Amino acid sequence: MSFAKSVWKILVAIKDGLVLLFLLLFFAALYAVLSIRPAPGQVTDGALYLPLSGVVVEEASDISPTAFLSGQTPVAEYTARDLSRAITEAATDKRIKAVVLDLEAFGGGASVHLSQVGAAMDKVRAAKKPVLVRSLIYTDDAMQLAAHASEVWVDPMGGVVVTGPGGSRLYYKGLIDKLKATVHVFKVGTYKSAVEPYMRADMSPEAREAMQGVYGAIWQNWQDEVKKARPKADLAPMLTDPEKWVADSGGDAAQAAQKSGLVDRVGDSVSFGKRVAELVGADEDAGLGGFKSTELPVYLADKTASSAGKAIAVVTVAGEIVDGDAGPGSAGGDRIANLIDGVTQSDDYAGLVLRVDSPGGSVLASERIRNAVERVKAKGLPVAVSMGSLAASGGYWVSTPAQRIFAEPSTITGSIGVFAVLPSFENALPQIGVTTDSIGTTPLSGQPDILGGLSPQVSAVLQGQVERIYARFLGLVSKSRGKSSAEIDKIAQGRVWDGGTARQLGLVDEFGGLDQAVAWVAKQAKAKEWHAAYVVDEPSPFAQFFRQMESGEAPSAGSHDLAGALAARQQGLLVRLEADLARLTTDGGIKAYCLECAGEERTVVPARGGQGGGLLRLLALFVG
Repeated sequence: MSFAKSVWKILVAIKDGLVLLFLLLFFAALYAVLSIRPAPGQVTDGALYLPLSGVVVEEASDISPTAFLSGQTPVAEYTARDLSRAITEAATDKRIKAVVLDLEAFGGGASVHLSQVGAAMDKVRAAKKPVLVRSLIYTDDAMQLAAHASEVWVDPMGGVVVTGPGGSRLYYKGLIDKLKATVHVFKVGTYKSAVEPYMRADMSPEAREAMQGVYGAIWQNWQDEVKKARPKADLAPMLTDPEKWVADSGGDAAQAAQKSGLVDRVGDSVSFGKRVAELVGADEDAGLGGFKSTELPVYLADKTASSAGKAIAVVTVAGEIVDGDAGPGSAGGDRIANLIDGVTQSDDYAGLVLRVDSPGGSVLASERIRNAVERVKAKGLPVAVSMGSLAASGGYWVSTPAQRIFAEPSTITGSIGVFAVLPSFENALPQIGVTTDSIGTTPLSGQPDILGGLSPQVSAVLQGQVERIYARFLGLVSKSRGKSSAEIDKIAQGRVWDGGTARQLGLVDEFGGLDQAVAWVAKQAKAKEWHAAYVVDEPSPFAQFFRQMESGEAPSAGSHDLAGALAARQQGLLVRLEADLARLTTDGGIKAYCLECAGEERTVVPARGGQGGGLLRLLALFVG
């Protein structure tokens, strides 16, 4: 017996020792990875090589370790700012002979961001350096980028497929009726169609009118940009009769694209690599088709941003505006307000640019951000807003303190309106034998009661609050724009506008990107020399660790052919389903959110490894 106990103690000691050893090895590996940083001076004479196996965004999302523990791999994200800066630097860097983009695993991006990157590619071409792009399939986003290249390659098995903005939207009224649930909607705004999915089975005429106007403007801007970048390209056959367009080339989509001038050469990745090697030199160690190159992280480490002159603070509001400290990638109201207050408290900044790329969200969080911007103004610093792809509803709320608002023609903005949605199940529960009874001391006791139903009094209180907040929203905008509340109300009502129309209506002041906004603030601050100083949160060690793991990851195993490309675009409907149901089954706070804009936030492929969240929420509704 004593022998068995001794053996057991030895086994336990071995087990404990192994656990301790594995923990030490894990933390040693973690420290080693976090210590690895691309170092200046590692740039190779050759090409700036950008294999974009993810999406272009305004601000990269924070990465939660739980995503990896659950078996999901986040989609790689590249900020438009980093891409455009690197490509612009390459134009004058003697070590860089060409800029090369591989878009085979490209996940897309908002039109405004792609235009920003495209403008940087134009600078390289203006410097008489070649810009080469390859892909298997060019969708709308990839084609928008590729149009700016001097040499566009497509795989013999690929082609170009451009669909234009638009598509199906989800409506849940039929499902809600079948469940005998009640959705209480409190809103202001004829065009505030964010709540329509819960009230209707189809799109209202007002929502259709608004979205057709926005889609039409964005689509025209896309065509204008592509035609300007590739004036010899013939878009008409592809856009008017794609079936005949491909059939006229014997069913060969790659040849059809080449004949139309959308691409220049047809060849596989090895042929493309050999062509690049002719221009920049071959890399024998990289295998067949290898060429000398430097990738984005190394190049950015070598090309640090200028810090000369006065600092103009840039704070980014990207993603849905939510309460708390969430983000980056979503705009936690407290987190963003703290960043802005840091600008107020410091004497290092000559002004502030608020970069907004958001469909809005929580009214409370939006107000906290707006108040923080007002504190910067109260200090006497000039403030401008630079709108990215989307600055609507709460995204416009936080923009109201600015002395100057810059936007792009394809920016989506407006959606000045508020709403709240609360579900209740007083008619559904009796169907499964569950009933409710109540006792209260006031008309509001136990309200809002999602099981027994909302009382008329609480419904009236909630609608009154929504109307009061809408009136405040109108007041903020009218003060900012120098118009009466009645004038703003005519162009508000929850309606979304493209940047060009918004400028005509006076909701924005002028066209321009972030650089123009920074220059305007510098001028107001009487700065002869300046630089943009991005005020950001330090990424967590885990985020740094997983980003570095992700940076070396091969493209996803998903198919990149024509069918796969089209299917990937439609996966956004599953993401939309989950988001819509989340809004119905989670907090019911009053929102300044542009749900109708969400379809124009470029839908990306969900994290790989499972996507059952939306279906689980749907099931949760069925079981009440």
